Amino acid sequence: MKDTRNADDQRRQFLNWLAASPLFALTLGQEAYADDPKELLRNVSKRPDPMIWTPTTPLDLINNPKEAINVFDFEPVAFTKVPPAHFGYMASGIDDEVTLRANRTSFLKYQLRPRRLRDVSKIDMSVSLFGTKWKTPIIIAPTGGNKAYDPEGEIAVARAARKGGFLNVLSNAGASTIEDVIAARQGEVWFQLYATSSVEVAKKVIQRVERAGAPVLEITIDRNGGRNQETFAHLKKLDPRNCVGCHTHGFGSPTERPNYDGIDMTGVKSMQSSNMTWDFIQQVRDVSKMKIILKGILTQEDAQLALKYGVDGIHVSNHGGRSEDGGRGAIECLPEVAQVARGKIPILFDSGIRRGSDIFKAMALGASAVCVGRPYLWGLGAFGQPGVERVMEILQTEFSGIMQQMGAANIAAIEPSMVMKAS
Repeated sequence: MKDTRNADDQRRQFLNWLAASPLFALTLGQEAYADDPKELLRNVSKRPDPMIWTPTTPLDLINNPKEAINVFDFEPVAFTKVPPAHFGYMASGIDDEVTLRANRTSFLKYQLRPRRLRDVSKIDMSVSLFGTKWKTPIIIAPTGGNKAYDPEGEIAVARAARKGGFLNVLSNAGASTIEDVIAARQGEVWFQLYATSSVEVAKKVIQRVERAGAPVLEITIDRNGGRNQETFAHLKKLDPRNCVGCHTHGFGSPTERPNYDGIDMTGVKSMQSSNMTWDFIQQVRDVSKMKIILKGILTQEDAQLALKYGVDGIHVSNHGGRSEDGGRGAIECLPEVAQVARGKIPILFDSGIRRGSDIFKAMALGASAVCVGRPYLWGLGAFGQPGVERVMEILQTEFSGIMQQMGAANIAAIEPSMVMKAS
């Protein structure tokens, strides 16, 4: 028997958020809330074609991961369970959040051109990255502080990655150590680095990660300045807790990031890397044999420099709209980077992936693999490890289905001609 009181509390909490949310502007109107189907039809002055028979409202929350139809089902549940400040930090873009929205709407600028009469009775989604074969190009992206959404945090995510066979990338801002995450994953884990203002500290973190067994280092290059996270600021005001109770040394301090444990941080003037230049890549080469990927490349010019400086991979990403509010969706940046780097080094992509068709479009436009961020955090916040598992399962199922519809039996069959820019 369902706990109706808990469900009512969840709905009330969500309605409070929804009233101030841009999502409210996207709902279907009051007709969507009619209890009587006849009344719903009676209220429509001109019937749309096609008719909307299942108006989606965020009020009917799923009770377990198996009930989820798509990844969006997890977000409102996570909102009711995760503290407002923590949810706000994850959901926030910066400034007007133009880029945050563009990461989704820009996918609509690209349309698919399916090919017919091809044998797609068996679908092979496997890809190879730096000598390791993965059953899918869908990667669990690095995201910070997962324990803000579930007590097990990155460990729950790593176990979900192990169960589903997904590549897992641990963030330098994670709340678990690289050693513990590798043990939980029981397999290959990549590491994403925020270099800070100190090259020496960065080198020590890199050496620790390499000793732990991580074969690939992703260096984030787009977090080099301040940011105004308005959604975070607004939701933080709704959180009754005292932040100092958890963030005793300040939000985002090294003490909250255990991969800095044992490293002298006295020379760090800033946790940002605003002093990083291309010379830093060579300095990393001098201390590590790990493969190096640059995360945050958005232009043809920087892709050319990345090749010049001998990086092993490029990650096209605008940090999910969390670094700058330039207005371009990440998928719009992918073609110009791919024009330079495709076929020479692997190209990873993230920012805005929510559907299997999004994954297909990114692969057709030049990505070697795609990374998923916020959706699995919704799953983590809503239901812990099972939520992460279900989010990744849904995306993989959708991607397999769209490969069949497009006539692509394997990754090599996904061609640039299968996607076109809408006029």
